[in-house]
Amino acid sequence: MSAASAASILHSRADVLARLRASGRARLPLPELAGLPESVAVSLPTFADNLVRMGGNFVDGTGEADLDALVARLHPPARVIASAAREVRGTRVVVRGSAPGSLDDVDVGVVRAACGVVETGSVLLTDQELVVNALAFLSQHLVVLLDPAALLSDLHALYRRGVFLSAPYAVLLSGPSATADIEGVLVRGAQGVRSLTVIACPVLAAKC
Repeated sequence: MSAASAASILHSRADVLARLRASGRARLPLPELAGLPESVAVSLPTFADNLVRMGGNFVDGTGEADLDALVARLHPPARVIASAAREVRGTRVVVRGSAPGSLDDVDVGVVRAACGVVETGSVLLTDQELVVNALAFLSQHLVVLLDPAALLSDLHALYRRGVFLSAPYAVLLSGPSATADIEGVLVRGAQGVRSLTVIACPVLAAKC
């Protein structure tokens, strides 16, 4: 996509949103979820099981002194490792404001999750973590660093989190892209990343 085309799309989106805001419709408060019990216990093993059930991979990164080396071991053929996480250098640092198309050659994208959801084995990524939103979709493989302390029990707990409600862009990933529409054959990577690997790694640990 050319820079002119991207600018045109952004202008069109801004125009549509401006018209909606000017339509005069009253803003309604979000529904209250007080009193809803947690559906599952906050457990890293349960999160890992649900992630694997959805086609993802889980790696316990506790004790790993060099996350760059770990990512290289997970994806030995990778030449371009684009990192939006400060713990991993990769071969390229993702820079805010870069054109999405500049990531079309990325073998492995690395990002830290805002939090994880045990119930669904999902990770939450926002524009803050991704830096360039396309990193989560143009990469051939995605590696997500997750602090076990940032686990939430279920989607209701996530709904209560300010980051989910306030982020301009947020996406929940529950495994790699997959489809089984054609002859019931499961194909991964048809519309996005071919694999999703979550590495449990505390944010403040000297060694992950």
